[in-house]
Amino acid sequence: MIGRAILAFIVALLLPRAAAAQVDQLNWRYDEDWTVLRDRQQRDHWWQAAKYQPLDGAGDAYVSAGLEARARYEGFDNNLWGGADAPDDGYLWLRLMPHVDVHAGPARGFVQLIAGFARGVAGGAGPADETGLDLLQGFGDLRLPIGDRGGLTLRGGRELVALGSERLVGLRYGPNIPQPFDGVRGILQSGDTRIDLIRLRPVAIGRGDFDDETSDVKRLTGVYATTSIAGVTGLDIYMLDYRNRAARFVQGVAPEHRRSIGLRLFGKRGDWAWNWEAVLQRGHFGNADIRAWTVATETAYRFVRAPLQPRFRLRANIASGDGDPADDVLGTFNPMFPKGKYFGELSPIGPYNIINLHPSLDADLGHGVAVELSAVAYWRARRGDGIYDIPGQLIRAPNGSRARFIGTQAEALIEWQANETLSFAGSLSIFRPGAFIAETGPAKTIRMAGLEVMYRF
Repeated sequence: MIGRAILAFIVALLLPRAAAAQVDQLNWRYDEDWTVLRDRQQRDHWWQAAKYQPLDGAGDAYVSAGLEARARYEGFDNNLWGGADAPDDGYLWLRLMPHVDVHAGPARGFVQLIAGFARGVAGGAGPADETGLDLLQGFGDLRLPIGDRGGLTLRGGRELVALGSERLVGLRYGPNIPQPFDGVRGILQSGDTRIDLIRLRPVAIGRGDFDDETSDVKRLTGVYATTSIAGVTGLDIYMLDYRNRAARFVQGVAPEHRRSIGLRLFGKRGDWAWNWEAVLQRGHFGNADIRAWTVATETAYRFVRAPLQPRFRLRANIASGDGDPADDVLGTFNPMFPKGKYFGELSPIGPYNIINLHPSLDADLGHGVAVELSAVAYWRARRGDGIYDIPGQLIRAPNGSRARFIGTQAEALIEWQANETLSFAGSLSIFRPGAFIAETGPAKTIRMAGLEVMYRF
């Protein structure tokens, strides 16, 4: 299973590199702006005709359409260190996401469907694997101008939401089925400053057609503000209020009301780039008080005078854990709705009760080909707490183990942007378990191979 995937990965490394320059693409399609095509008499590519079609003579009303089609294979040996229901597993994710965006002056409507299927998932597909045919996004908004450089956008409906670095609220784009939300959002923009007011409920994914429903268990409200300092450093400040009527930690199952107050600094100067974030969480879990926090850093340097101009990145993170499940304090940090594949293509554990160091080196080989090599080391932040997966499910209880070291991970990734619409990717990952895994259950080395092809316009 893994052997066939490794062979395909090697073939991908040898693909011809006569490709066009890589283009920047946003995952959340509703932020794309194709009005640049308004005054063009000719299109460079056939698909550009779908990106801007005027509905009136002035061009103030127009329609834009697009499509994303993705096939992704993932193969595992010893998934969850041999403790999964089917530790040796290989499956195919299939995803089709067409969208239509209609603008009429200050008003717009955006609709995106999804057909998401999984083939061969042992033990049954989950909400991140399969949804059938469903509405991924469907919202309307109204933009009211304020001055020369500002405006207020009022939005309601179903949408994908990404805040900041997606550490707390993300798209879940890497797995097969993204995470949409139902609710309302107000977006105030003035120059470089933007303020988002949100009141959202996550969508509970069903495996049948058109059966995704608004969750009646979880709710998220808050404010997220971003601005710039001297045009060099970005600054985010936010407060998010999260409620879950049936949260589960080592302490048990209880209603959770958690408030997150966060600060993020990010930017680039010369060859350096940075993205640092700190979050403090307070609230209640049943009768217990929540006292949790995290500090996440990413610092990068590009060697512009070296061949291929490689970039070295160091990510260092700590997310608090719980010291004693029998006391009246819950110390486990909760990222709520984090991005998918949080620590890499292979991400068996999520950012709960964890310390990790994550160096990586990437380079642009030209002709649309990019490669990245990375390594990660993980420790438990507190011995009284276990480890969790990205959705927040407990996957290893402490079981009396005093060991902190969880294990090490290594990964190689290659991406080829063949042209503006077609891309390929391949990855190889390995996770060697540490003392904590060995003392609490199966402790085999995880191996994973991933292959992906995407067509998108």
